[in-house]
Amino acid sequence: MATVGLKLVTLALKDENGKIIKGEDKGLSENGLLPVTTQMWGTKTANITNIQAAGTIQFGNNVGVFVSTPKGAPQVALDFNKLPFEVTQKIVGRKQDPDTGAWIESGKHPSVALLVESESIDRMNKVYYGFGNGIMTQASINNGTDTNAETMATDALTYQALSTPEFNGEMLALYSDVSTGFKEDKMMQQVFAGYAPTTQVTPGAGTTQGTTQGA
Repeated sequence: MATVGLKLVTLALKDENGKIIKGEDKGLSENGLLPVTTQMWGTKTANITNIQAAGTIQFGNNVGVFVSTPKGAPQVALDFNKLPFEVTQKIVGRKQDPDTGAWIESGKHPSVALLVESESIDRMNKVYYGFGNGIMTQASINNGTDTNAETMATDALTYQALSTPEFNGEMLALYSDVSTGFKEDKMMQQVFAGYAPTTQVTPGAGTTQGTTQGA
């Protein structure tokens, strides 16, 4: 299905048991989910690559007889306009020094669940790309001087998907409300294991939200 635009990106941290971490102290919000809303200026890009790897044709009797297909290794190049500072530090694996407040590399990347929402080209249906387990990295931060115009350094992060038990060990699950049997609450529970709908306050947004996704 052809898609248009980037409607919403939702993030969550997961614990060692593969369940989302709830509470703003260790997690990203009270119910664990952080929809990157327009109050955070939204997400510029979520470019997914390496979904499927090209196969290698195997030959026998002088002809191609089958294709050996390696697994894909999906990655998502994300560019956020204004993620809350502490959210960025948590998802890339930094820990806060209680004495100074500094966020310092921990040497470990937490498990992050990610859901990317787009729309069909006629804007009539939703299309989702779900990643139940993966790590987020921040390779660079490019700061430049302002001139007559502002020079912005947005949050450019790379997400590397990993095996997800809820996806039968695969790394990516695709959903659309055009599909028979699609249920949004079931999708949320599959991508964000341990999720339950609840009213939440989105960090940095200044509003209380209580829809199914908290979006």
